[in-house]
Amino acid sequence: MKKAIGMVEFKTVSSGMRAADRMVKTAEVELLQADTVCPGKFLALISGDLSAVNAAVEAAANIDREQLIDTFVLGNPHDSIFSALYGTSQIDSPNALGVIETFSAATAVVAADVAAKTALVDLIELRLARGMCGKSYLLLTGEIAAVQAAIDRAKINAGEKGMFLDSAVIPRPDKKFWSKIL
Repeated sequence: MKKAIGMVEFKTVSSGMRAADRMVKTAEVELLQADTVCPGKFLALISGDLSAVNAAVEAAANIDREQLIDTFVLGNPHDSIFSALYGTSQIDSPNALGVIETFSAATAVVAADVAAKTALVDLIELRLARGMCGKSYLLLTGEIAAVQAAIDRAKINAGEKGMFLDSAVIPRPDKKFWSKIL
């Protein structure tokens, strides 16, 4: 997989589909995800060389600015982003659980990247708008101080776009609770 990733998030399916098509026509990128999410939004996630991803995201964002919710380009995403996106993270017993909830999927991915690069934490899951009425969240774990530092920094980053909704740090989550959220 190429190192850069980018995403566009649209309010409508039709604008999102046109944007996803524009992305792959604009530059040599791989379309990792292109589908609808709640409540009828459309996400397109791509990877490729940084310049190609930048060009594709910029072209897609200009399809319909009125319907555009959010975008991002990450030139060097943290490796754990992919396992968190695809639900393949394996965490048995957390010391602390961190949660950040955002109004957009794109902001949740960037917040996860910021959190993972801020402190020694493991990303667990990135839930992108599915069953969330368009909101998204990320889960991470690690030592309590590391989780708190990662959450604090990611909150600031998500808040810069006005997309931060809520967060929590739960020290030593109970095993019964832990088994139900994963």
